Amino acid sequence: MEHVDVLVVDDEEMVARSIERTLRGHEFKITVANSGVQALQTARRKPPAIMLLDVNMPGMDGFAVCREVRSDPLLSDTPILFLTARSRDEEKIAGFRAGADDYLTKPFNIDELLMRVRAILRRSSPKADLTTAVAAVDTHLIKVQNYVLDTRAYKLNGPRGEIQLTPVQYDLLYHLMSHPGQIFSPNRLLQEVWDYPSDAGSPDLVRVHVKNLRERVEADPRNPTFIRTVPGHGYMVAAE
Repeated sequence: MEHVDVLVVDDEEMVARSIERTLRGHEFKITVANSGVQALQTARRKPPAIMLLDVNMPGMDGFAVCREVRSDPLLSDTPILFLTARSRDEEKIAGFRAGADDYLTKPFNIDELLMRVRAILRRSSPKADLTTAVAAVDTHLIKVQNYVLDTRAYKLNGPRGEIQLTPVQYDLLYHLMSHPGQIFSPNRLLQEVWDYPSDAGSPDLVRVHVKNLRERVEADPRNPTFIRTVPGHGYMVAAE
């Protein structure tokens, strides 16, 4: 029987491994991520069938991860079950507003966790029709202007032809191309791409990687039209 890919996201290693042991032995294949950024990077490389997501995490918390998943064209349909100790009603409401499919508080009953996971997977199972099959062909491509990012091969096709990206270049470009027209400050990129705490990391790191990426992908790196600098604010991939 083919296993179902489950991504467990919790910054407490012991908790994450406990959830992994709970689900192991059933029909699930478990991958563990210990931060929000790591979860997004893992999911983008191999989208899971479902994500079990904690709320309390340093840097990018679970609500932010959920919103990021819902805005990501490759992950937007991924079911999300919050599995967290935060049990107040307003926190549950915040989770659902962020885009969660369900919300289960710790400590949880094993049978209830299994029941909810299976129920979510049943609800989210795609209906087999021609439209879905045709649409799936292009789900691994992100297109902005005349640039096409292949998320399976980690390659970019653009004015300078096909470019094989390094892992850091891919993660940075994926983040920017997934939000065309949105401006990201260097500090925000350090948190959301590099997973640095808000008080760590140097903006120079971002500047260097943006410069190197422009030299590889821009038709004229000295006059970039794709990865643009917005003075005093940060960087963006221009939508047009």
